[in-house]
Amino acid sequence: AAHTFFVANPGHQEMRQNLEYYQAMAGVREDDFTDLEAKPHLTEFRLGVRFYTDEQPAAAILHLEKALEEYFVADTECRALCEGPYDYEGYNYLEYNADLFQAITDHYMQVLSCKQGCVTELASQPGREKPLEDFLPSHFNYLQFAYYNNGNYEKAIECTKTYLLFFPNDEVMNQNLAYYTAVLGENLAGPIQPREEIQAYRQRSLMEKELLFFSYDVFGIPFVDPDTWTPEEVIPKRLREKQKVERETAARISEEIGNLMKEIETLVEEKAKESADMSKFIREGGPLVYEGASVTMNSKTLNGSQRVVVDGVLSAEECRELQRLTNAAASAGDGYRGKTSPHTPSETFYGVTVLKALKLGQEGKVPLQSAYLYYNVTEKVRHMMESYFRLEVPLHFSYSHLVCRTAINEKQEGRSDNSHEVHVDNCILNAEALVCVKEPPAYTFRDYSAILYLNGDFEGGAFYFTELDAKTETAEVQPQCGRAVGFSSGSENPHGVKAVTKGQRCAIALWFTLDPRHSERERVQADDLVKMLFGAEEGDLLQETETEQEPPAAVAVGKDEL
Repeated sequence: AAHTFFVANPGHQEMRQNLEYYQAMAGVREDDFTDLEAKPHLTEFRLGVRFYTDEQPAAAILHLEKALEEYFVADTECRALCEGPYDYEGYNYLEYNADLFQAITDHYMQVLSCKQGCVTELASQPGREKPLEDFLPSHFNYLQFAYYNNGNYEKAIECTKTYLLFFPNDEVMNQNLAYYTAVLGENLAGPIQPREEIQAYRQRSLMEKELLFFSYDVFGIPFVDPDTWTPEEVIPKRLREKQKVERETAARISEEIGNLMKEIETLVEEKAKESADMSKFIREGGPLVYEGASVTMNSKTLNGSQRVVVDGVLSAEECRELQRLTNAAASAGDGYRGKTSPHTPSETFYGVTVLKALKLGQEGKVPLQSAYLYYNVTEKVRHMMESYFRLEVPLHFSYSHLVCRTAINEKQEGRSDNSHEVHVDNCILNAEALVCVKEPPAYTFRDYSAILYLNGDFEGGAFYFTELDAKTETAEVQPQCGRAVGFSSGSENPHGVKAVTKGQRCAIALWFTLDPRHSERERVQADDLVKMLFGAEEGDLLQETETEQEPPAAVAVGKDEL
């Protein structure tokens, strides 16, 4: 039930946390997460596309053909539901005055418009604002190439000709048809016709569109065509000209408004940038509160704002102990539904959360003290972030993850991707538009982020900051044992990880929120488990190393920034 709700509402943060909690429960399997409202034709289509992408044409054909069968079953049902009494759409039926012919016209056009709307209904996926464009024709685009890869030229030609019913001027598809025909021979390819059921579907749809456009033109009954393949001649000339003028006017107004908004935004940004940046710099530079830790790079040297690199957070032995914990406790694709290579096919990804490590320690499967060290280290980083950035309210854990990325040796040749592409932690980065949209499914509640490295004995894997274009690199940080990178999670800090080309890169990734309502549920459970296992009297091991005085290095950095 939770998964079904989340599929339709991917921005629902509480349900996301619930699912993460369920995933961590013992005995829960991946196939337990089932969408109970899944549409059969969409499920089969997605499977077909997946096999197509994986270059398994036979399996792709099986599922795509099944998707077509289910599509027409769903289409028949959808169209049948359109047959019913007239929907007055806000009219009081007692005030609806129409003669017999107008009433028949209104009702019939409403039914036809509803039936045309089935195209959108069947192409809509839960949780997505827009339906799949050209959904039905796209089946034949995939099928023609799948049949070709499977050596079935007759079917490839049939599917190609079927696709061309919708888009007769498609250059690529016409080239494909010419190639298939040349291979099979004109005498065999010529008699092959598009699928009859699709010809009938298209003809019926065009007849309905003609009536709907006519009623729009003559009676003013609005109709929005759900298809992009509708031939221009179906639309009455007068209506075409009217729509053209409306589009041109709307485009001109939109462009003028856009230009005006850009001018306003530029002026506002220029005025606010200097004061905002100064405010951020002033807030930085607080004490690190732990002996041995020192600031080696600050926002100024990292060419940004709200950035810091701290060395000496862990000793060499602590790094080794946490690495051993990772290799013993981490599971493949943890946090990514078991996907071993969630970010790049050239690396494997293993991870373990604090709660899972503590539970494994409690069960004796990993050293309990190692799990406790993991817990305490995350607390240490949290305190350092609060103090260094001079936060007036405490940070709460949003998510903690001890992870290792390991290069797959045989997949490094010719590699051009990153270990983790450039992104922003609390908004959706649109590098082309130079904007970062702070809305779900982004974790909009995250305010600060940190990465604590456990080793540096690998090749590649550097952490780097960029501008909003995701290309202009502003700073690079080389991982090493005990080095932490901390930064604010907003659009001022796009960042990524360069490809790990050899060896294993391990780190603790931490995300924090200032809003206690978004505090990680697993963390609360981990806190309770620590109290139970170690008792309040033992206290936080890290408190022994806290100092009341600010380390000299941190003082110097703070003064520089001020």
